[in-house]
Amino acid sequence: MEKNVQLKYRLFRRRNDIFYWQENNSSKQGTLRTSDRREAERLLNAMNESHREPTLNLNLARAYLASHDPRMAKRTWQAVMDEMATHGIPTTQERCARGFRSKAYDPIRDKPLVQTTGADLLVIIHANGNCVAHYLRRLHNLAVDLGWLPWPVLAKRAWPKIRSRSKRAITAEEHGAVIASEKNPERRAYYEFLYESGAAQTHAANLTAEDIDWRNGVLVYRRKKLGPFSEPCRLTIGNKLRLLLNALPSSGDLFPNIKRTSANHRSAEFRRRCRVTGINGVSLHSYRHAWAHRAKACGYPQRFAQEALGHSSRAVHEAYAKGHS
Repeated sequence: MEKNVQLKYRLFRRRNDIFYWQENNSSKQGTLRTSDRREAERLLNAMNESHREPTLNLNLARAYLASHDPRMAKRTWQAVMDEMATHGIPTTQERCARGFRSKAYDPIRDKPLVQTTGADLLVIIHANGNCVAHYLRRLHNLAVDLGWLPWPVLAKRAWPKIRSRSKRAITAEEHGAVIASEKNPERRAYYEFLYESGAAQTHAANLTAEDIDWRNGVLVYRRKKLGPFSEPCRLTIGNKLRLLLNALPSSGDLFPNIKRTSANHRSAEFRRRCRVTGINGVSLHSYRHAWAHRAKACGYPQRFAQEALGHSSRAVHEAYAKGHS
């Protein structure tokens, strides 16, 4: 028989002549329901063997993996996070790196990939929202694709379905209330511009007077998330937008102070404005939904609407256009 230090359970008998087991690393005990020593030893050996085999198999698997890739047995999820944060354009890399600093990933951050179970991932998924679940699945798939994880921890069907909350457009009445309550002239002009252009908040904040083609009556700018070789957004300048642009700086940044603030700061400021006016369920991104929704309602050709908002996908644009107002 193996030495007790190598076994998980040991045998002892109480005064009632019944044999019991006790876990060596804890005080947990249980009865073997027999007073026969040979039968008790046979039962105890079966318990120790059932524990020893998975441990032995895991050690063998680690040895085989180490011969294939010396780092595989020790590579942690943090290594996958670091690798994923190098993919995509700079803004995507920055967003990934910022997201992975969240405490939500701490339970597996320093855990070796090959020691991870499906339960480890499900605990994180059930304790957090859609964003964490989305990035966790991308991490898992990247680890498998790179060969750092020799098998999927969770099968495709086992991943919980992500159910996103429906996005909605800001209404004309809500926008009017925001404008009426905003005392800062630059922010007021910024919100007006978002409503008339449907631009994303960061793109609008970084626009310059040089992006305006007055001769052809078009506003032209590139979306950073689509890369330098993508088609730029082209928005025909209507009467309301023309009046607004004429009131903005004629050279340099259109919104110089807003440009110096972060996206989080701009979003937080807009949320405060919505609380003041009693508006719920909208964000700065709701202005893009509002523009797409109005364009569809008035019969604006979809291909021109896509070009104005910078949507290369018809399906994405249709999702914006049917947002509830």
